[in-house]
Amino acid sequence: MQKYEVKGSILGFDQTMNVEIVQIDNLFSTIRDLDNKNISFTVVNPYELREYSFDIRSNIKVLLDIKENSNLSAFNIVVIQNPLENSTVNFLAPIVINNDNMTIAQVVLDPKRHPDFGMAESIKSFM
Repeated sequence: MQKYEVKGSILGFDQTMNVEIVQIDNLFSTIRDLDNKNISFTVVNPYELREYSFDIRSNIKVLLDIKENSNLSAFNIVVIQNPLENSTVNFLAPIVINNDNMTIAQVVLDPKRHPDFGMAESIKSFM
């Protein structure tokens, strides 16, 4: 379990400023709000599902103090469904983590620049 400071905001969670990330397995983790125990969401490691790359805008680089050699991670929010394979992943709004200074921010990608990424892609399409 690691604690991170949220820079900017996570869509729909504007009050969330401090989080912990708990890895469940290689694919899934949980992000929990440290100041509001009722807020948590499941995220997925996109690199376990698909080829995934995107450019980080300069304002996010400044927010997270990203350097050329920064140790970065990315997660995507999952909307859990029953059964699990019907869950969907938002590949257009990754959460970027700078592991060097323990900060995170959500990046909203331009769908025109990333036509292969959807807001609600079914996990079953990657299995």
